[in-house]
Amino acid sequence: MLAVKRRWHVLREGDGVTLYRQSPPRFDFVVQTQLPSGDALRLANQIRQDVWRALQTVRGFSPVIRLRRVEDGWAVEAGGRAAGSVPNTVIARVDAVLNDPSNRARWMRIAGGAR
Repeated sequence: MLAVKRRWHVLREGDGVTLYRQSPPRFDFVVQTQLPSGDALRLANQIRQDVWRALQTVRGFSPVIRLRRVEDGWAVEAGGRAAGSVPNTVIARVDAVLNDPSNRARWMRIAGGAR
């Protein structure tokens, strides 16, 4: 069995979690939303995968996903590092990923949370 080097860093802050690839985590741009309660790390991983799929052609992009506990679930910040300026179209793509009803339903199903 091959040992796989873990490429993602997980920073736990109280109940919350930040998932990032390059240290220290840095938001050159960020989009915010809220999600119901569920497993924070599973949610962060699912969001990261979908954001990466949407932005993998953006030069120098490295995702950062942060979840902070709020009264009725999670405050989500998704974005990350980028080389150079970040056009509004990139921010709009992340917003579309975060607010897509099928993505949100899948994330909650995988995270074992409320819908």
